[in-house]
Amino acid sequence: MAKMGRPKIEIDKRQFEALCGMQCTEIEICSVFGCCEDTLNTWCKKTYRKTFSEVFAEKRQMGRASLRRMQWKLAEKNAAMGIWLGKQYLEQKEMQEIKQ
Repeated sequence: MAKMGRPKIEIDKRQFEALCGMQCTEIEICSVFGCCEDTLNTWCKKTYRKTFSEVFAEKRQMGRASLRRMQWKLAEKNAAMGIWLGKQYLEQKEMQEIKQ
């Protein structure tokens, strides 16, 4: 007897986590795996025992840390990036001349 129904969707855990790290939206992740939001959420509950939103909130932090690491590395060679990071993290600001 032939098996009926839709073929099972395979979601690769490593690829899923990488997509979360790149800040992909739920819809974009679903598009990559060819599934709907409900299927992705069910997979997250089965795999992580958490909802998609909970897993995404955790896994996206890896991407943020990676981006931050790249920015710091870039600041070694790029003065503009160094200035921007100084303003963001060291409360540095440009001196403004007051003309009277």
